[in-house]
Amino acid sequence: MIIPVRCFTCGKVIGNKWDTYLDLLQADYSEGDALDALGLVRYCCRRMLMTHVDLIEKLLNYNTEVVAIVADRQRRATKPT
Repeated sequence: MIIPVRCFTCGKVIGNKWDTYLDLLQADYSEGDALDALGLVRYCCRRMLMTHVDLIEKLLNYNTEVVAIVADRQRRATKPT
């Protein structure tokens, strides 16, 4: 759901690597090459990023307050000045 800050097994900080990992995947790196580029050599840490499912965006769709705020921001952004 939310990106883990630390590896559950060894405790290494990995939360700061998620955005870079996604950027590398978008740049046509393979998963293994992207993890190597990030310096993640332990298989436990590699597992944490490879198997993470980012569900927070989907869950936010069900929070009516957030939906209203996002809709209001979109309305303001498209409103001509």
